[in-house]
Amino acid sequence: MPQHGRSGLWARPLQLCGPSGADIPNVPNKRTGSVCIGTKIAPIFFNTMEDAGALPIEADAADLAMGDVIDIYPYKGEIKRHGTDEIITTFQLKTEVLLDEVQAGGRIPLIIGRGLTGRARESLKLPPGDFFRMPHSETRKPKGWSLAQKMVGRACGVEGVLPGSYCEPKMTTVGSQDTTGPMTRDELKDLACLGFSADLVMQSFCHTAAYPKPIDVVTHHTLPDFIRDRGGVSLRPGDGIIHSWLNRMLLPDTVGTGGDSHTRFPIGISFPAGSGLVAFAAATGVMPLDMPESVLVRFSGQMQPGVTLRDLVHSIPHKAIEMGLLTVEKKGKKNVFSGRILEIEGFPLMKCEQAFELSDASAERSSAGCTIALGQEPIIEYLKSNVVMLKWMISEGYGDVRSMKRRIANMEAWLEKPTLLKADAEAEYHTTIEIDLNKITEPILCAPNDPDDARTLSSVTGQKIDEVFIGSCMTNIGHFRAAGKLLDTHDGQLPTKLWVAPPTKMDEAKLIEEGFYGIYGKVGARTELPGCSLCMGNQARVADNSTVVSTSTRNFPNRLGRGANVYLASAELAAVAAITGKLPTKDEYLQYSKIIAKDADKTYTYLNFNEVGAFSVL
Repeated sequence: MPQHGRSGLWARPLQLCGPSGADIPNVPNKRTGSVCIGTKIAPIFFNTMEDAGALPIEADAADLAMGDVIDIYPYKGEIKRHGTDEIITTFQLKTEVLLDEVQAGGRIPLIIGRGLTGRARESLKLPPGDFFRMPHSETRKPKGWSLAQKMVGRACGVEGVLPGSYCEPKMTTVGSQDTTGPMTRDELKDLACLGFSADLVMQSFCHTAAYPKPIDVVTHHTLPDFIRDRGGVSLRPGDGIIHSWLNRMLLPDTVGTGGDSHTRFPIGISFPAGSGLVAFAAATGVMPLDMPESVLVRFSGQMQPGVTLRDLVHSIPHKAIEMGLLTVEKKGKKNVFSGRILEIEGFPLMKCEQAFELSDASAERSSAGCTIALGQEPIIEYLKSNVVMLKWMISEGYGDVRSMKRRIANMEAWLEKPTLLKADAEAEYHTTIEIDLNKITEPILCAPNDPDDARTLSSVTGQKIDEVFIGSCMTNIGHFRAAGKLLDTHDGQLPTKLWVAPPTKMDEAKLIEEGFYGIYGKVGARTELPGCSLCMGNQARVADNSTVVSTSTRNFPNRLGRGANVYLASAELAAVAAITGKLPTKDEYLQYSKIIAKDADKTYTYLNFNEVGAFSVL
C-alpha cells in the first residue's frame, strides 16, 4: 500500500485496521491518519481510536483482504474497490461528530477546542458558532429508567440519560495500570495536569511486577511519585491486580473509568477507556460518553449442586447462542451485547466480590459497561471492610493520604444513610434475556479459543489437559480455598502443570496462614506473585501448543501461549482437571464438588478487613 501513497490496511473477517498513521510534524510519538474497519469494534478500542484521531468504522469486513486498495467515502457510507464503482460494503458512522474528531486530531482536542471556542465567543459577546457538529441528545421522556441510566444521570446532575444521548458524567473513580500507565502519564503531561479533578485516581503495577523488564523497573520507580504528586493513590509492585484493589475504593451508584477493559465496577458503573481518555477523566473529572443501550439479563431459580458462579458467567453467552442473539462464527457475527450495557438482576444478596465475577466478564461480551442490582446488605458489609483497608493503607505509608481520607469520609457518610438507586419496572431495554438457574445442572466452559464459544462440560468431556491456571481478576480467595481442598485429596505430583496466582497480597497472606500454600507446594504447583500472571500473556507463558484449563478472563488465540488451546472454566473445575489430567465427566466432577460442599460456608468467605487481625485494630 505505501507504494500507492495511501494508508495501508490489513484485514480479517472480524476487524480491519490501518497502520499507525503518519507522523505529526514537531510532535514526538504522536501519529494521525489511521483508519479501522471492523464488523464489531469493542467499546474500549473504539474509544481509543476516537481519542487518537483515527476513523473507526463498523462495517462488514468479510470481503476485505490483505493488500486491497480501497476508497472510503465517509459521507456516503461506502467502501469501494479503488478506481471502480464496485461497492465492497456500506456503513453508517456511529456519530457524525467522528468527522470533527478526525479533523481535530482526536476527541479530546475537539472537546477542549470546542469548549475554548465557546467561551471565547461568549467573552466577545458573539453568538454560539454553528461550525461544529454537535453531539446528539435525546429529549423524549421514557416510561422508566434502567439502573445504568439512573447512575449516569446522577453523575450528570439529572434523573437519567437516554440511550443515544451525549453526556459528560462526573468521574468519581479512575484506575490506571502499568502497561498503559506510562502512556497515561504522557497524556497527562500534554494536558498540563498538575492535580487530578477526579475524586480518586489509582495506579497499579499488576501486569509487569512478576517479571519486569528494565523499562518496567523504571516505570515502577518513577510512576508512583508522578501519580501521588497529582493527588492520586499509587499501589506498589507485588500488591496485586488493579481491579481487586480499585473495587474496594468504590462508592455505590457512582461512575468511573479505567485503562483496562476489565474495569467493570461491581457497585456503580464504569466505562473502560484507553490511556488518553483515562488521562482526560483523571485531569478534568468528567468523561465524554454517548450513552449506550442496555441488555437486561435476569436470573431466577436456585443454583444447583456443583454449579459455580463462573458457570453462571458462561451461561450468559450460552443462553444468547440458544436465542440466536450471539454467534461464534466470525462471518456475519451477531453479538447483542456488543457496545451495549449489560444489566444483571436476580442476585440481591450476592457478595460484592462475587458480583465482580459477573461484571468483569462483561468485557468478554464486548459490552460498554455493566451494572449488578445488589441490595444494601452486601454493599454495607463491603464498605465497612473497605474503610478499614484504606485506613490500613494510610498507616502503611501509601499516598496520596488526602485522597484516601476523602474517600473514607465519603464511604462513612454513605454508611450513615445507605440508599441505592433501583431500575424502574417500566424501564426499556434493547433485549431481555431470562436465565433459569434450575436448568443449569453442570459446568459451562468456553472452548478454545473464543470466550463466546460456551459449551456444557458433557460436550467436551475427556479432553486431555496439559496445564492449568488458577488466577486473574476473575478469582477471589474462595476459589483458592476450594481448589486447595480438592488438591489436598491428591497424593503425589499432579499429571499437569499447575499455576496459582492470587489476585492480591492480602489473599496470598491469608492463604499462607490457612495452610493452602503448603497444599499447593505438595502437589508441585507453581505459585506466582499476586497479579495478572498468565492472564495477560505478556510475561510467563504456557508451553507451546498445550491444552489448558484456565480461570483467566479470555482465551483469545496465542494469548496464554503460542498455539495454546485454552478452556475457560471455574477454579473448581480447573482443580479437578489438574488432578485428573483431563476434562472430567459430569458425574466425576459432581463427586469432587461434594468435597467442597461439606463446608462451603467456610470456603467461600471473603476478606472483611474489619474482622481480620492486623487490620481490625485500625
